[in-house]
Order: sequence, then C-alpha cells, then structure tokens
Amino acid sequence: MLRRRTVLKGAGAMAASLALPGHGFAQGAGVKIGLILPMTGPFASTGRQIDAAVRLYMQKNGAEVAGRKVEVVLKDDTGTADVTRRLAQELIVNDRVNVIAGFGLTPLAMAVGPLATQAKVPAIVMAAATSSITEASPFIVRSSFTLPQVTVPLAAWGAENGIKKVVTLVTDYGPGIDAEKAFKERFTASGGEVTAELRVPLRNPDFAPFLQRAADAKPDAVFVFVPSGVGAQFMKQFVERGLDKSGIQLIATGDVTDDDILNEMGDVALGTITTHHYSAAHDSTENRAFVEAFRKANDNMRPNFMAVGGYDGMHLIYEALRKTGGGTAGEGLVNAMKGMAWQSPRGPISIDPQTRDIIQNVYVRKVERVDGELYNVEFATIANVKDPVKATKS
Repeated sequence: MLRRRTVLKGAGAMAASLALPGHGFAQGAGVKIGLILPMTGPFASTGRQIDAAVRLYMQKNGAEVAGRKVEVVLKDDTGTADVTRRLAQELIVNDRVNVIAGFGLTPLAMAVGPLATQAKVPAIVMAAATSSITEASPFIVRSSFTLPQVTVPLAAWGAENGIKKVVTLVTDYGPGIDAEKAFKERFTASGGEVTAELRVPLRNPDFAPFLQRAADAKPDAVFVFVPSGVGAQFMKQFVERGLDKSGIQLIATGDVTDDDILNEMGDVALGTITTHHYSAAHDSTENRAFVEAFRKANDNMRPNFMAVGGYDGMHLIYEALRKTGGGTAGEGLVNAMKGMAWQSPRGPISIDPQTRDIIQNVYVRKVERVDGELYNVEFATIANVKDPVKATKS
C-alpha cells in the first residue's frame, strides 16, 4: 500500500509538472528542441539519418531564429516505446524543452501523444508513418509521410500494369497494417485479387517462411512493406528463397529500397518498382544541393527519406518560430504550422491545416544503376497527395 501511494504521488507530481501553464515559454530564453531517436538498436539507421539532417539544417540556416538561440537535445530511445515516453517526460519537465521531435517508429510517436497534449508542447513526427498518429494529440504535426499515402498509388500502378494476383507481405505493426489495408482496398477495387496476407514480426524478423508461402501461392507480384533499415535483410532472404528467379514481380513501398542501404542489396534490387515521396535521385535543384551538402557533412553518406523528414521537420519549427516572432507557446506554434507550404528537396509540400499531416508528391520509381550506384529512379508523379485515410473520413 505504501509503495502504491508513493507511485501515485509521483504520477501526480509528474502530471502537475506537465500541466504547468506556459511551461518552458520564458521570453528571452533560447528555444530547446528535444530530439528523441533510435540511435542504437535495430532501427539505428533511422536515428542516424534524422540526426544528421537536423544538424545539417542548423549548419545551413544558423542556430538562431527570430532572435532566439536554438538548442537541440538529442536522446536515444533505442526504439522502445517505454523509453521514449520516459525521455519525453524528462525533456519536458527537467530540460523544459519547447518542442519534442523525432519518433522513428509508430509506437514511439503514439507514446508521447498524451504528454504533448497535457504539456501543450508541439511534437514533430519526422519518421513514423501510421495514419492515425496525428489523431493522438492536437499538438502532433507530421513532416514525414503516411503509409496509405505512398501505398495507394502503387496499388493503382499494379492494377494498370497487368498485375492480377498479389500476395501482401508486411511487418506486423501499425504502418504495415495500414499498408496492407490500403493496398488491398485500392487493388481489389481495380479488379485485382489479394490471394494471401502475410505479417512478419517487427522484432527479430525472419522472412524465410513467409517468402516460401508467397512463392507457393504463385502470384503475379508480392507487395512488401518493411521498416527503414530492414530492406537489406529482406532482399537477402528473397534471393535465398529463389524468388528473384521465380518470375514473381517485387513491388514495394520505398522503405524496402531505402537509399541508405540500397547499394548493399546488389543487383537483386534492380528493377524493383516502388512508390515513395523521396529519392536521393530526385531531379531538382533543391535536392541536388541537399544531397551534396548531406554527403559532404556525413562522410559521403547518402540521405534517405528519413533524412528529408528530419530536414523538413526543422524547417517547420524554424518557420513557425519566425511566424510567432519567437513565441514558443505550443498552440501558437502549431497554428503557425497549419497550412505552411514550401519547396523541399522532395518537391512541393504543405501541412494540411485540418489534419496536421503532410501533403506531398508521390513518385513511382524503378531501381536502376546510375554512375555505378543503385538509385530509385522516378518515372511518374502523383501530385499533391493527402493521407487517403483522413481524406476518406472527411
């Protein structure tokens, strides 16, 4: 009983701290951004890319905005939701940050929703892609993408290009289930058939038995979603099971042919068709400058879609601070972000004022060899795509 009272007392104190009016908004002070990322563990590539992009943005745009010094406090959540929640609490209560950002996976983003609401601190989702994340708090704004946003165009492309039967193979958590549902709904509405729906565990995935089931079903194509950084492992087992020589076409979201690891996959990746919102090969002045600067600052590392989510997330924060004249009240910052539009390395983007989700182009791409390296080469554009789940709801 004594222990229970102590725990309840601690929880009450935490709630009181989070609910302090004007928490962390002292005028004249610097602006603190708490950046929570998986810097170690199986999803460390996500953290590495976003952290590098955040540092690059500040290097190019300065560490001061609207007369206030910007400080980023980086924390490693190891890809674990309980750790994310604890770090967010510490950053809000102890470090008195004005914004929290990052969130490499859906469970991590969902973990901070209640904290952002209670403390009235904006949470900028730079990576996680389940559609419902922005509904977890009115203080969540997304600079990345949603899985349905990039999946529906692929289902449409498949149906229009002679694919009749598909097996879906996705990682078994929020974004994977989003992708599976979005693909099936669009593909079957176009007359296609999904003959099997396979879900692989998020932690320590072994694709082999699922790939064997996919091969046994003899579809025209396998549609795949796996989180950023896991694509190389998937491709290795795809080859080991002989699917690369089976005549079954591989179609996927861009997470699978992630720019960060694409060259490691080798020739097996050639010809893979994906849809996504960013490729390092995107042909624009803004992107060429971004890729060159990113490589120069990070020992020739190629930026991926996680990097552009982090880069644009920082732009969102900086421009919101300019619009508020340096004011850091949470509601004011979020309101300043709604409807914001700019030219990103990925193309034209904006923040939907109703949903706080990103509106952006989605590109159909094919893995090709360019100047000795593998790239996702875009060959078609679907312009100004909203998250289709929320578009349906409205």
